Amino acid sequence: MEMIKAKGIEDKKIFMEQFNENIADDSVNKRVCVFGQGFVGLPLTLSFAFRGCKTIGVDVDENLVQQTNDGITHHTEEFHGITIKEVLNMELQEGRYIATTNGDKAVKESNNIIVTVGIPIKNGEYITDYLEDACRTIGRNLKKGDLVIIRSTVIPGTTEGLCMPILEEESGLKAGEDFYLAYASERIAEGLAFDEFANMPTIVGAVNEESLKRAIDLLSIVCKAEVIAATNIKVVETSKVFENVQRDVNIAMSQEFARFTEALGIDIFEVVKLANTHKRVNLLIPGPGVGGYCIPNAYHYIAPKAKEMNVNMDILKLAREKNAVLPEFIVNTAENLLVQQGKGLKGAKVAVLGLAMKDFSNDDRISPPIDICNILIEKGAEVKAFDPVVPTKYDYKYDTQEEVLEGADVVMILAKQHGINLDCNYIAELMTKNAICIDTKAVVDKKDAKNNGLVYWRI
Repeated sequence: MEMIKAKGIEDKKIFMEQFNENIADDSVNKRVCVFGQGFVGLPLTLSFAFRGCKTIGVDVDENLVQQTNDGITHHTEEFHGITIKEVLNMELQEGRYIATTNGDKAVKESNNIIVTVGIPIKNGEYITDYLEDACRTIGRNLKKGDLVIIRSTVIPGTTEGLCMPILEEESGLKAGEDFYLAYASERIAEGLAFDEFANMPTIVGAVNEESLKRAIDLLSIVCKAEVIAATNIKVVETSKVFENVQRDVNIAMSQEFARFTEALGIDIFEVVKLANTHKRVNLLIPGPGVGGYCIPNAYHYIAPKAKEMNVNMDILKLAREKNAVLPEFIVNTAENLLVQQGKGLKGAKVAVLGLAMKDFSNDDRISPPIDICNILIEKGAEVKAFDPVVPTKYDYKYDTQEEVLEGADVVMILAKQHGINLDCNYIAELMTKNAICIDTKAVVDKKDAKNNGLVYWRI
């Protein structure tokens, strides 16, 4: 755990200065550049910066780079009660952090390069363009003695099969001899990045022993828990994919449990809570779907390698397929309840509360609520959505909860957020008579809903 706490310290800048003074390593001599300044890359770069490293954040998005250099970020991370925006502005002022689109210059000015760019999945196929571009930029500017750490989630075998050949070809240098190469999995939960970079064990593998030592030395600046050395890179790449895909399978199982408990007339959330009192049970709770960049993509990171090796992964494939259709299930549930009242989904006014891929997040990447909105619109519903944290603009997104709920036939609670009023009386007063409440988060009391004239359904 970190040695000091921000609680009770009023001047946050003084706290950060005191924090830096307590760092007993040579981080001031480390020059670190991080490719990718998104949900992983920005808090990682700042984690090095406020521990004394000179850091450069590289990203291809010019608007993002400009905003970041202006001290603006929509991320919701905190560090001991200090927001990521405050950390960012402190490090900009101290000159320990700068963002740029000029990857060539950033690599030339650094001796430690970390890659956190994503590998998007489109129609079930993975796209390595961003990772390849980053490796080419790094390779043509690589210097003898530099360390490169890949931290993107990748198909097992990618670091040595794709990244290393590009780095060696572009640089004319040999991995493990002229420069050092390692892979360290990213294991954070968005919203907890600063804490988990520091207190979650970091796993690392490398092309040789010297690369491993160099990587551990660098990663230990941020990781105050344990940096675990693996026997090789592939086991780390694979363990990362397994970590994500097991959650996909767990959620698919919980969704099937939910259908069972619905038919039985009992509460799935209570069942899961009780089951999890067993020390060897860890059921995840069901919701409107599986979102974010990691879990929905996990199967697609492992499937290509499995196919290449002629290994059957039917259980993982089935879990992914089951979870992928959850948004459609939620829409169908609302439609069936409307039909029972002699209404239809076409022309119905649907209020959506929460657009983020998970509770208390501003991340709407691969977000089930967004999928639900799109399906509703395709079926002819009039959709109005409210989320006070998600910054993305949508045609159906409104600024206030009142205008979203006013005259609505259906309300769908899809993500919890500070700033969303979930008081049943407040919701019901704004909606039509006998309005439907689709509660995927178990936040509305069933009796309160009934007393307020709502037709209530909980997942």
